[in-house]
Amino acid sequence: MSRTAFFTVHILLACIPFFVGLNSLWLWLFFLLVLTSFCIGIYDMQQTEHSIRRNFPLIGRGRWLLESVRPFVQQYLLESDVGGAPVNRMFRAIVYQRAKGDLASIPFGTKVDTYGDGYEWMGHSIAARDISAMDHNPRVKIGGIHCTQPYSAALLNISAMSFGSLSSNAVRALNRGAALGNFYHNTGEGGVSDFHCEHEGDLVWQIGTGYFGCRSDDGRFSAAGFAKTAQRTNIKMIEIKLSQGAKPGHGGILPASKNTDLIARIRHVPVGTEVVSPSAHSAFSTPRGLLEFVQQLRELSGGKPVGFKLCVGRESEFIAICKAMLETGIMPDFVTVDGGEGGTGAAPLEYSNSVGMPLRDGLAFVVNTLEGFGVREHIRVIASGKVFTAFDMAKALALGADLCNSARGMLLALGCVQSLECNSNRCPTGITTQDPRLVRGLDVSDKGQRVARFHRETIHALLDLTSSAGLESPQQLNRSHIYRRVDQMTVRRYDQLFPLPQNGSYLTATATDAVFVHLNEASSDSFSAALADSA
Repeated sequence: MSRTAFFTVHILLACIPFFVGLNSLWLWLFFLLVLTSFCIGIYDMQQTEHSIRRNFPLIGRGRWLLESVRPFVQQYLLESDVGGAPVNRMFRAIVYQRAKGDLASIPFGTKVDTYGDGYEWMGHSIAARDISAMDHNPRVKIGGIHCTQPYSAALLNISAMSFGSLSSNAVRALNRGAALGNFYHNTGEGGVSDFHCEHEGDLVWQIGTGYFGCRSDDGRFSAAGFAKTAQRTNIKMIEIKLSQGAKPGHGGILPASKNTDLIARIRHVPVGTEVVSPSAHSAFSTPRGLLEFVQQLRELSGGKPVGFKLCVGRESEFIAICKAMLETGIMPDFVTVDGGEGGTGAAPLEYSNSVGMPLRDGLAFVVNTLEGFGVREHIRVIASGKVFTAFDMAKALALGADLCNSARGMLLALGCVQSLECNSNRCPTGITTQDPRLVRGLDVSDKGQRVARFHRETIHALLDLTSSAGLESPQQLNRSHIYRRVDQMTVRRYDQLFPLPQNGSYLTATATDAVFVHLNEASSDSFSAALADSA
């Protein structure tokens, strides 16, 4: 609509009530509507921010209207069951169904293209086992040679999500689910809040670069502050966060406006100030230093399992940590591997899309490296990254993980509808918002039950898959059980795609071995490959 046409149409419309008389309420309303749109159009013509609105007053606003409703139209009307992102409808539906206890079977066959490149499946056995004879509560003991308070963990647990990124009711419901289902709840790096402890579910306390909850006035690690909280009985393990899949190597800033009295108390920071989470830790700067920090936390916590979480970046850095393990004799009790496909409420696009090794590649690398250095038997490996179904778990366990964490799966169990408003404080389900009006809508009792039910049904499905493979427990899954269609002419098993090295073989590797270049780059004295080269 040109400017001339805009004025002409509005003048004619505005005159209609005067031609027919102003005795009708509807004509008055019509006149006010025309007057309002006329004023908006005048404003559009005067503003300089948007060329479309300036050239096409009023009607140009339709573009922003369509943009605002596009995600909802696409998700609910246009996308296929298997083509949506970040989480497709098929996976969202199975989580909802299991969380609510609905019928979780599907009719008329798969919707997945079984002949497409990348399709994966599990090999079953003619000698399938009776699931009723299996242990329906499989557990994994976490705690190495230096741990005096080992923990028996479930195979599926709640991955790290902080209070602040999640609402108080969301944290309450997750912890209630963990307590009901007897699995652990990772606090995320935002500290241990009252909401994490309300239902006394098992906690893994994550320590990030900001040291929230164990932080001195200058932002460094406080041993006394850590010891005071770490010895609480509901805190079962400690996890040092080196990096996360959604934004590895990237720090964060809590704006002063969001640093409320409650947040400040939980994080041990001054209220109303800007709080920075650095990109790297200040408590250590070398692989040796990391392991010494692990040992320090283990002692301060009274002997509880201590490990670290990372998204694999440069391979030589993790190899350097393994070299430091052998040189110092200090080993973490567990390593959590986060995939580059991991999610968060807010991350730069480049980090979400293009930084960090995807879970399966990173998981296979970490397991292979621990095996190659001969320390795998002492360290549990936890997999995290888009774990929604029992088959997702089976693939991770087959690659060598001992157990799995899930974040978005648990959020879907809470009732997340993937509205993609996590970073706007407008989450309609009350999960990723601090708006009291929205938080109120999340019922802690009901959603806690849903989280526990999702966990129970997913573990049952995993046992079902395991029995079909002829195995006695999920821990017997290995790389020979999973197949992938690499291309239209080639199918490979995981043990062919990710060959497992001989135990201790990296200790005698030579220049002809593929891993040698990474081994040569790595030094226990530095995370930097360049410094390792010059050492």
